[in-house]
Amino acid sequence: MATPRARARYKGRETEQILCGIDDMIQLKSNDELNVLRRANMVVAEVHALLREMARPGITTADLDRVASEHLRRRGARSAFLGYQGFPNVLCTSMNEKVVHGIPSSSDVLEEGDICSVDFGAIVDGYVGDAAQTLSVGRISDSARRLLEVTHGALWAAIEQCRPRKRLRDVSGAVEDYVVPHGFGVVRDFVGHGIGRKMHEEPQVPNYRVGGRAGALRLEPGLVIAIEPMVNEGTHETKVLDDGWTVVTGDGKLSAHFEHSVAVTAKGPWVLSDPDAIDPR
Repeated sequence: MATPRARARYKGRETEQILCGIDDMIQLKSNDELNVLRRANMVVAEVHALLREMARPGITTADLDRVASEHLRRRGARSAFLGYQGFPNVLCTSMNEKVVHGIPSSSDVLEEGDICSVDFGAIVDGYVGDAAQTLSVGRISDSARRLLEVTHGALWAAIEQCRPRKRLRDVSGAVEDYVVPHGFGVVRDFVGHGIGRKMHEEPQVPNYRVGGRAGALRLEPGLVIAIEPMVNEGTHETKVLDDGWTVVTGDGKLSAHFEHSVAVTAKGPWVLSDPDAIDPR
């Protein structure tokens, strides 16, 4: 689940989160903690696999939410989203022009050509896993497919930067550098975040290059961050709907969203929410 950037409006109010002076607030994780985070993220990955199989015309976003909730119960895990600052579901489902934080509904029916971002978080033994993907419903347009490919590619460009002694600006800048040449808008009002015992920890992880102390932050082994490019087909601008949660594009064009939880290790990035990722430690 994306966090608002510094001084962005969130649920109709101002937040005073700042992107500097955070060095002593960052909680590096031990090897044992990384192992628990991997287990939490495997529950997340399992749900995302189920949702990919379900994404077809006629399915509602409420159906997707129900399946995610049932899988949490089967695995003995808890939802990281349900009840978080009042959020009413275990999934965020954001169709077409919706960017993030869409609320599942029985009236939101997937149709041929739709795209739908699904964001999901699970808590296992007190640690949070978090990942997102944008689903294609049937045959989508070439422009929508390109948007998904670029957003997904930007995520992996940022992941590649998650190495010791790299800086936060290398991660955030990698997204912007990947996306901008394609003519898409990088969302600036909502960003990625650190993750561990809490879903939203320091540091915030923008999808655009940041300067100052925030951008200069060095990545160290044990840092775990949720990287989540949100990319719009048109303008980068967004607005929040009257429900206080759903974020939509400013021009009504499509938006895509992909996210992985990533640990920095001495030997490079470990993508905790990718079931095929090998532990590099």
